[in-house]
Amino acid sequence: MNDTVVVDDVSKSFGRSRALSGLSFTARKGVTGLLGPNGAGKTTLMRLLATVLAADSGRVRLLGWNPVYDRLEIRRRLGYLPQEPAYQRGFTVFEFVDYVAILKEMVDRRARHDEVRRVIGEVGLADVSGKKIRTLSGGMRRRVGIAQALLGDPELVLLDEPTAGLDPEQRLRFRALISRIGENRTVLLSTHQTEDVAALCERAVVLKDGRCVFAGTPEELRGVARGRVWQSPRRAGVLSWRTGEGDFRNIGSPPADATLVPPTVEDGYLLLLDGDKVEAAV
Repeated sequence: MNDTVVVDDVSKSFGRSRALSGLSFTARKGVTGLLGPNGAGKTTLMRLLATVLAADSGRVRLLGWNPVYDRLEIRRRLGYLPQEPAYQRGFTVFEFVDYVAILKEMVDRRARHDEVRRVIGEVGLADVSGKKIRTLSGGMRRRVGIAQALLGDPELVLLDEPTAGLDPEQRLRFRALISRIGENRTVLLSTHQTEDVAALCERAVVLKDGRCVFAGTPEELRGVARGRVWQSPRRAGVLSWRTGEGDFRNIGSPPADATLVPPTVEDGYLLLLDGDKVEAAV
């Protein structure tokens, strides 16, 4: 299967602050999750892939195009939900999505309005298309953001923290929506939530300090912690917390008599972020 996103040895700085440092990874059709703590470079990467920013060095290919020379061609095939969308809160849902459609060069009014109604329906907001955005819940506003990102049936969709701040029911609805979106296009989903990656993504990329420290399947990410997670009645690992049952879940180098437990995607992710501490304790 051909890679639709290629990031090769990319670096990006803002003054003296290095946001991306020799970052490399690829993505293809389906949903790829971008995991990383605050400051890891996820939003900078998403803005770079959205052609809002340019890399200082390295190579980027999006849908076979070079964003340095072919930015307009890429933008015509791209849908982007930024972390903090600039909604026109006085607009209705329909008016806002229609406004974005005009910016996307949809000049035929009838065809444009048909497309606006299509994407609003796809995200389940047809019943509130006439309501002002300022009256909507946070989850509904996020869906408005996804609707505008789907205008024109883009080949590449970038979603920066789309489930941030949502309650569990809203998060489940978004998972179903994002899963459906990713069936026939490339979706990059930036998130802090390892459970979103485990539930949605065919591939996962973990960023740390502007670098890629892991790229693979969620099962492979889970495997990073295999044999290194155990339960005990006391705190014992480099990473350790008390569970609801009263025991401690420990991650690190287990003692010989440890009761090992199956690792999760979150265990693998935490081990990647704090692996230097774990290795130092061996």
